[in-house]
Amino acid sequence: MSRILDQRSLLLVISFLTNLQSTKVLSEWKRCGDQECETAMSRVQAIADYLGPDCRYLNFKEGEEIIVYSKLSRKSENLWAGSKGKDFGYFPKDAVKVEEVFIAEEVEVPTKETDFLCLDGDEYIFE
Repeated sequence: MSRILDQRSLLLVISFLTNLQSTKVLSEWKRCGDQECETAMSRVQAIADYLGPDCRYLNFKEGEEIIVYSKLSRKSENLWAGSKGKDFGYFPKDAVKVEEVFIAEEVEVPTKETDFLCLDGDEYIFE
């Protein structure tokens, strides 16, 4: 009985640590095309396949087009956020090339906790 409780405790700790990692704030600041980050900034094309580490990231294949809505700044300048069809998430800027710029002047705004929620299908996952 004690061994079963030890195994369950270990699984609970692993689950808790996994949840903490996927809700980590990636940056305190982001650059956008407007104060609400609703305006598309650019259209990019994937130059490599990308599979993100969790559901906050956008997965794509080489050649796919992505619309960019924000770029993390200061702490994590290498991550941009955008959409491909109905999918939205973060991806490394080095995995894409800019095809068309829609917004030349960017504004820097603080990120919100909701910027880093997992989107899984049509549901928000609050961890």
